[in-house]
Amino acid sequence: MSRSSLRSRVVPSARRIVTGSAVVLAALGASATVPASASEFTRPPASFTAPPSIEQRTGTLDGFVIEHLPEGIGTPSDFEYEWEDVSFHSRVWETGPDPEGAFKVDLTVKTLRGERLTDLEAVKDFLVEYEEKEPGSWQLEPVKVGGYDGLFAGDEVFYFIEPGVAAEVTIDHERFTDEDVLDTAAGFHPEQPAG
Repeated sequence: MSRSSLRSRVVPSARRIVTGSAVVLAALGASATVPASASEFTRPPASFTAPPSIEQRTGTLDGFVIEHLPEGIGTPSDFEYEWEDVSFHSRVWETGPDPEGAFKVDLTVKTLRGERLTDLEAVKDFLVEYEEKEPGSWQLEPVKVGGYDGLFAGDEVFYFIEPGVAAEVTIDHERFTDEDVLDTAAGFHPEQPAG
């Protein structure tokens, strides 16, 4: 399976659920009765709270916590797939639709699990094949992501967690910075320390 298949224009079911919930809530609100004398705005009840911030909505994915996200990303969708005996769990945030109806991927975090991921070099070799890179042409810079060894290429960083487990973060480099991808990666790590 190629990465391009993830950029499909199919609207995930999660969006339909959220949209359907909004319609139900709006219908419930429309059916509430208001006394005829209530012509001015009243304050919301004390129990009302603002919607959670992006930091509060991050959550977990495949045993990894997601502690940091850049501001301005779109709606998340989760995917699971396998390629060459490596399983992927990914969360993709997209904005859209644009005037042509297309969605644009803002950010992707993913875990990779498979026996062939024995060290950082093996992860790199796997990703060269998976992403159809020209061997030797991928300009990667060694980085530390939290306590993990990784390789960084501007819009993408991947890092080795332990034998059989790696992680990757990619970002829309037209909208977000190197710092955004590295900060997101530093906040994407196993819930339980490797060991």
